[in-house]
Amino acid sequence: MTDPTLDPAVPPRLQDDKTLPGVVYGLHIAGLVTGGLTTLIGAIIAYVSRKDAAEWLASHYEFQIRTFWLALLFGVVALLLTPVGIGVVLLPAVGIWVVVRCVVGLSNLLKGQPYPTPKNWML
Repeated sequence: MTDPTLDPAVPPRLQDDKTLPGVVYGLHIAGLVTGGLTTLIGAIIAYVSRKDAAEWLASHYEFQIRTFWLALLFGVVALLLTPVGIGVVLLPAVGIWVVVRCVVGLSNLLKGQPYPTPKNWML
């Protein structure tokens, strides 16, 4: 009997390939040190890989793409608020938010589960 969660349109070797989404989570976390360059690379990889991924992996790619755009938005807002002092508190908070999202996403990925709420802005 075949597994009903497998997508017949996706080659079997890619059905459970957790490597690339795991790398993207790592690139998002590394972006905190590299000034966002690796985060941009991770977002590009997620955009390219999303269409060919199994449904459960596509949820991780969607989550990663959303993490990129929301972190960019929150980071820009924090930078704009830096002259009044609020951004000094918000910038580290954005970094912590990215790390927590990536760790939770990576945890779900390693368990072989889709990300339950990829469109949420919190977790």
